[in-house]
Amino acid sequence: MRLLFSALALCAAVLGQAAGKDFPLVEAREVTPRGGLPNFFRKAQTTGAEIKIGYLGGSITAQNGWRVQTLAHFRQACPQASFTEINAAIGGTGSDLGVFRVQQDVLSKGPDLLFVEFAVNDGGADPQRIIRAMEGIVRQTWKANPGTDICFVYTITEALSPPMLEGKLQRSASAMEKVADHYGIPSIALGMEVAKLAKAGKLLWRAKLPKTADERAALADQFVFAPDSTHPHESTGHVLYTQAIVRSLPALAIANHAPTAHVTNLALDPANFERARLVPITAAKLSEGLVPADMKKADYAKAWVNRLPAMVRLDKPGQCIEFKFKGTHCAVYDVVGPAGGMVAVTLDGKAPKTIPRIDAYCTYARLSTFVVGTDLPEGVHTVRLELLADPIDKAAVLAKNKNKIDKPERFAPLEFTPGGLLIVGELVP
Repeated sequence: MRLLFSALALCAAVLGQAAGKDFPLVEAREVTPRGGLPNFFRKAQTTGAEIKIGYLGGSITAQNGWRVQTLAHFRQACPQASFTEINAAIGGTGSDLGVFRVQQDVLSKGPDLLFVEFAVNDGGADPQRIIRAMEGIVRQTWKANPGTDICFVYTITEALSPPMLEGKLQRSASAMEKVADHYGIPSIALGMEVAKLAKAGKLLWRAKLPKTADERAALADQFVFAPDSTHPHESTGHVLYTQAIVRSLPALAIANHAPTAHVTNLALDPANFERARLVPITAAKLSEGLVPADMKKADYAKAWVNRLPAMVRLDKPGQCIEFKFKGTHCAVYDVVGPAGGMVAVTLDGKAPKTIPRIDAYCTYARLSTFVVGTDLPEGVHTVRLELLADPIDKAAVLAKNKNKIDKPERFAPLEFTPGGLLIVGELVP
């Protein structure tokens, strides 16, 4: 899967780079043990133990790469225990969504160990926003279960690699290290060997895997990392990631011998997203005639049954959703795709802003989000979301990524299909 960002996310990335340009970078080390993973290793040594490992991340984690390979390693290394995974990876999403879905997608399933991988998808985000989201993930996790161990892992891309070539973590990982330091969470920089090869001129960031003996010979000592400079080949780049984790495990096993109940210190950022909630869209006031989808049967909804808490489809201009919330942040969790239309978003009765639910990558439908308001004053806010009749030049939108309309009937509708509200605070009547 490709790393995907909506037009709004791209704008946010640019703004984030500007906002965090002077953020201090942290010295790169492959493993920083801190408090280690004491509860996980103690349980893994117990005969008959059933251990759940959560993988919260983006498309790199969604691949059948380091996630699958590390799970296989644990099963081989600790045959006395049984291991199952909680695959909570969604391509093209960062910690700003992860903090809202960690409860539903991971914590509700009772993980013993949680890997968090967002360094790439957070690559263009404001460092303070990263800190707030990552801290929110930590505090929610330990509030749900103080015995769950957490490990941050940092992946890399060619675009994000320059600091690593100079011995520093990229800015997103450096921001995450602030949270890791504050809470004693171990972290692993998966890209150290990748950067070493790149600096030595032995890495091909973007290339196909060789298929013939001649192609392999032509590579000489060059290592093929990924087909797109971002998503590693499962048999090459992902193996380097897995090896980094395996090398780090002894340090994480001895960092703290005794099992411990993790405690949440005073907040690093008092405005962190510990109060982040994923609220079903059906909790809001829906226009007359709007019927919530049967998530397991409706054609437009069943693909998202394991991610969205509910779903409605607005397909007639003027249909709307209204709600009030008390808090400081609100976003919408929905699906963008070929059928996406234009949505008018009105916050606290101010002039509405219009948001398209199709972008240059929308040759197919995928999960996405858009922000209604953030850093709002604590208090009650009103929101109205209305589907507009405004036409969209979808061919022009797709052309920005060199995509084309294949079947006009797929792009003809103008729809809005939300499933959840992302609120820091709570919904109010």
